[in-house]
Amino acid sequence: MKDETAALAVAAEESKHPFLVALGERVRTLRARRGMARKAVAQAADVSERHLANLEYGIGNPSILVLQQVAGALQCPLAELLGDATTASPEWLLLRELLARRDEGDLRRARLAIAELFEAPIDNSRRSRHIALIGLRGAGKSTLGHMLADDLGWPFVELSREIEKFAGCSIREIHDLYGTNAYRRYERRALEEAIGIHPEAVIATPGGLVSDAATFNLLLARCWTIWLQADPEDHMRRVVEQGDMRPMAASPEAMEDLRRILAGRAAFYSKADLVFDTSAAGLEASFRALRAKVRGALRVPV
Repeated sequence: MKDETAALAVAAEESKHPFLVALGERVRTLRARRGMARKAVAQAADVSERHLANLEYGIGNPSILVLQQVAGALQCPLAELLGDATTASPEWLLLRELLARRDEGDLRRARLAIAELFEAPIDNSRRSRHIALIGLRGAGKSTLGHMLADDLGWPFVELSREIEKFAGCSIREIHDLYGTNAYRRYERRALEEAIGIHPEAVIATPGGLVSDAATFNLLLARCWTIWLQADPEDHMRRVVEQGDMRPMAASPEAMEDLRRILAGRAAFYSKADLVFDTSAAGLEASFRALRAKVRGALRVPV
């Protein structure tokens, strides 16, 4: 009987989910750091002491609301309870506090200062020799990018095509066969090579590149960026005109999905050096206006 009880205890221990175990350890650590007894935390969080004990020992599976209550009782952000990287050490926490409640301008200055501290200094003269076009599919990155590259006498690089060359298969197949993480690695490698091989280039980037912070940081540091902005209706119309009916066929809410994606990425796209609206005029007029802006920024005769 004793051996059976011990075996059951071992089995219960081994069946604990690693995330819940780590979560419990963080709760105990935070409670100890604040010098609070379990009973005091349970009362402040409005949960039973037994429920909190189960959470601390990795055998509880609390709701997000319970975790929010426990985080409030421990006077810490919910992210710290969940193990967010920016709460992993005292230095991270001190940095978070310094940056908290800063506006976008202050945060941008802090990001650039940190980049200067830990990475090679940004050479703006070299940076301006690589023009990167960002934005959703259908914004005009390929069409206007080709025209701009021809006008400047620079190579044009379609980053999506370079990713497919590295992988030996289509973008869709990369995602299906290897997953998003593999795709992001190919994407970064393609960008690094495009910048490294070509002293000058116009680069059309995939719309989702801004979703990977490391690759987007590289792009902002090494390229002069332009957000080609368009109305959602123009994005959809242009994609369909290219012969791709998948957006409309995949979902009756395709336009609403597109609006949501655009809204979610707009704050990242807005980090570009130049924002240019491709819905404001036709192709030729848009190119002339873009050409004038780019040549003016690069101090190249129009």
